[in-house]
Amino acid sequence: MQPFRVLIVDDHTHAREGIREILEEYKDFIIVGEAKNGLEAFQLTKELMPDVILMDINMPVMNGMEATKRIKLQFPFVKIVIITVSDDITDLFDALKNGAQGYLLKNIQSETWIEHLKAFALDEVPMSKEIALQILKEFPQNQTKKDKNIPLSNRELEVLQLVAKGLSNRTISDSLYLSEHTVKSHLKNILSKLHLENRVQLTSYAYKQGLMDFE
Repeated sequence: MQPFRVLIVDDHTHAREGIREILEEYKDFIIVGEAKNGLEAFQLTKELMPDVILMDINMPVMNGMEATKRIKLQFPFVKIVIITVSDDITDLFDALKNGAQGYLLKNIQSETWIEHLKAFALDEVPMSKEIALQILKEFPQNQTKKDKNIPLSNRELEVLQLVAKGLSNRTISDSLYLSEHTVKSHLKNILSKLHLENRVQLTSYAYKQGLMDFE
């Protein structure tokens, strides 16, 4: 497998250096560029086409939220992972709604950090209960707009519901007696058919369409 091409975005020099030191220890990642703000990140994304962007939230010129939104609109295939010292669920949820794959806290151990980053790059991170609850708060059940014809097969609907419950690809494969490769293939097809970017948006869709129970 080719290493993931990474763009680091943070307005603090020491923070970028720290991230670079962590990544350089692992062959799974190669750093292709660094940016000091969201605008630079957007411009470098066009030039470098990274696989993954590590994006800080609070930056001058253009913050990480706006940069994430702009990049995902133009380059939906680029994975964006928010890096932050805060686990404020509201900020993180806003970033995820704008298309980010997930978030990493800056103060966790480097081994765990890399483990999680690799999972984000491979689309293997399950939904957290906190994010699922935040999705539920977004809309009352009686205000949802349901599609009459959901363009998914029965198996894809099963996978979607299990994703919305917060299950990992491995757990889904065990539950449905499928290989992880097949689960990933279903997940890719579901995202494509529904024109969605990540598990957060899939979970939101599942609740809006009445495919999950409101508890």
